[in-house]
Amino acid sequence: MKARLGAVLFGIGVLCLVLAAGAAFFVAPTVTKLPYDLKLCNAENKPEGCLKSSVAVAENAKFVQLKKGIPPTLRTGTLEATTEVAPQAGTTESAMTGDLEGKAVVWGAYGTVKWVQTGEVISQYSAELALDRRTAAAVGWDKQFLQADGPEGPSEVTFGGQTYKFPFHTERKDYEYFDRDLRKALPIRFDGTEKINGTEAYRFQQVIEETDLGMAADRVGALLGPLAPGATSGKVMYSNTRTIWVEPVSGNFVKVREQQKKTLVPDQGSPVALLDADFVYTDQTIANSVESAGKNRDKLQLIGRTIPLVLTVVGALALIIGLWLVLAGRRATAAARHRAADDADAATAPAPRTSSEQVTSGASVRDGEAGHR
Repeated sequence: MKARLGAVLFGIGVLCLVLAAGAAFFVAPTVTKLPYDLKLCNAENKPEGCLKSSVAVAENAKFVQLKKGIPPTLRTGTLEATTEVAPQAGTTESAMTGDLEGKAVVWGAYGTVKWVQTGEVISQYSAELALDRRTAAAVGWDKQFLQADGPEGPSEVTFGGQTYKFPFHTERKDYEYFDRDLRKALPIRFDGTEKINGTEAYRFQQVIEETDLGMAADRVGALLGPLAPGATSGKVMYSNTRTIWVEPVSGNFVKVREQQKKTLVPDQGSPVALLDADFVYTDQTIANSVESAGKNRDKLQLIGRTIPLVLTVVGALALIIGLWLVLAGRRATAAARHRAADDADAATAPAPRTSSEQVTSGASVRDGEAGHR
């Protein structure tokens, strides 16, 4: 009985270890890739791990309003920047072929900046790009585009580095992060850890010193007349200090801050601030981001760590107990066989004679000897 139970436990132990290895080496890697079926969150549809809109607000911002029918005008007020990311499952299926097939997904991104006091749109952009499923970094794709303000259609761009997400299991190291104004990826430095709403986050910071945006002469000229009378040429300078807090297991943003400045520098006269704004995620966006990142983190840790660890411990215990029971059962069986053999030998052996029989036998022998003599 012990041997049979031990064999069953031994088999369960082997099965648990096989399942632990499968979870660790086959299942876990599949959930640390950007999925094809990631959903958007809305009032009716809130699947686990879905993408939520992020909202950042800049109070007391200085900005230029470009509105059809009126000249560029300097304003002061509160700006609200909303960013939405939408996975493009259809485009992924049709466009991710060749070297990108199975390795990349297509995301669309849409951004709007509104003047809160009036509700007017100040700027907008849209983009479509391909992201590596493992690193979440942008990869080369011939149909990627970035369309900023203006009547012109989508313009060519080469995305690179991280954009809307960091890798699963983000490391404490420097990465490349894409800047939409400069249209290129620049280093973003690991700057320590910090608790955001009770969740540990890695803080990354990208400092972009004043850089000429290389804006087209006609666009600069449209600003010079109203904002820098007398100037015949100029340039627009841009700087930004971007700080991103990332939940490291999921790679999700939990907080973002951007301190942006754009300055018109005419060839005559004083520089003019076209944008001076400190955008920070709203409390609600931070709360939503922390909640979403926490759910993704817990799911990844459950599949990648907890389940394999539990299965390994249970499997090892089952193996040890099962092996002990098998050996104990075999020893018990062997002992029983030895006892049975001893009993059989005892049953077939001549019965030992009693003392009286021995005396009688001795007397008979002596009588016989006497008669012989």
